[in-house]
Amino acid sequence: MQSQDQILERIRGTLVELFEIEPARITPEARLYEDLEIDSIDVVDLMDEVQKHTGRKVTPQDFRSVRTVGDLASVVQRLMNA
Repeated sequence: MQSQDQILERIRGTLVELFEIEPARITPEARLYEDLEIDSIDVVDLMDEVQKHTGRKVTPQDFRSVRTVGDLASVVQRLMNA
């Protein structure tokens, strides 16, 4: 099982790689849409990466409550523990 910090680091690396976001901008409190400018099309790519990482099917319901990087880390952790 990965810790929350390990999951956040993995998410940070993914966001830098996929969307070329400055790593310093990617904090648990950073809002995906407003702060990091990730749009709905980008979320599809992000969901695919989460699915690859967790080995679990990711549904739109899994992402419905995701607003921040911290929310995303919680979803990843929940999917990994399912």
